[in-house]
Amino acid sequence: MKDIFQLEITVKPEDIDNLNHVNNLVYVKWMDKIAFEHWSYLTRKNPLPQYIWVVLRHEIDYVKQAILGDKITVQTWVGETRGFKSERFMEFYKNKELLVRAKTVWGMLDAKTYKPSRIRENVLNVLQPPK
Repeated sequence: MKDIFQLEITVKPEDIDNLNHVNNLVYVKWMDKIAFEHWSYLTRKNPLPQYIWVVLRHEIDYVKQAILGDKITVQTWVGETRGFKSERFMEFYKNKELLVRAKTVWGMLDAKTYKPSRIRENVLNVLQPPK
């Protein structure tokens, strides 16, 4: 069973494009927000400031539209993690109806050198706690 982290978002006027639905760039912004909030939640008791994360790849499937005022539930969980890369999956729902499905591959860097840093047990235990 995957450990799911959830965030609620209400669509605001600045999220809407000229087609009167949430702009695709807004979803990317939300993906960054929930990833940051999930990492902050996971490291709340044991911060790991020696590492930073950068996006290496996004894959996004836009299934349905969201419009002004919609209440969106975003769910995220961590997938395969090895080397210096970690997958993160996200799903955006409106009333339990899937709107967007995404996968992001993140790279972990050393916060001082900005060079890739191998994900070791201390980080792996945060991302994928032992059951």
